[in-house]
Amino acid sequence: MYSEEARLKALFISSLDGDAVSYRLFLSDLTRYLRGYLRKRIPKMREDIEDLIQETLLAVHHARHTYRPEEPLTAWIHAIARYKLMDFFRTRARRDSLNDPIDDHQEIFSLSDDEPENARRDIRTLLNYLPDKQRLSILHVKLQGMSIAETATLLGLSESAVKVNVHRGIKALAARMREAL
Repeated sequence: MYSEEARLKALFISSLDGDAVSYRLFLSDLTRYLRGYLRKRIPKMREDIEDLIQETLLAVHHARHTYRPEEPLTAWIHAIARYKLMDFFRTRARRDSLNDPIDDHQEIFSLSDDEPENARRDIRTLLNYLPDKQRLSILHVKLQGMSIAETATLLGLSESAVKVNVHRGIKALAARMREAL
């Protein structure tokens, strides 16, 4: 650790005096150092490590005038990296709190407001395939809730004819739906 501290500090001090090659080497070495530091702290968020490295390098660059040469360089860099890491956690927590997980997407899309209307339209379409007596018998008895006797009187049929029409109509609709599937 001491040799790494001494090497980074020598490169950084030299770069503060205007040595561009030293600064490039310092940034390169610091990048490797920060990558290891961040991988230990956020091992499950590898996709965010490179962004954090870039933010930390920018912060080091912008704050380079505040470094005091008598102090350890790595302590100064650790403080900057720690602050960037805390900013990352705060931002992520804020973003996560604003976004609900969509694990319950089946519930969200299981019912829609227009579902009853769609069902009515589908039933009307299916009923149009039936002969009039079957269609009207099903419509009055099953959909409108009329009694067999009321439907028989309305259609001018016997009660047994209404029952047969309902039964045959439903059977025909079931067969048609099976064919469609």
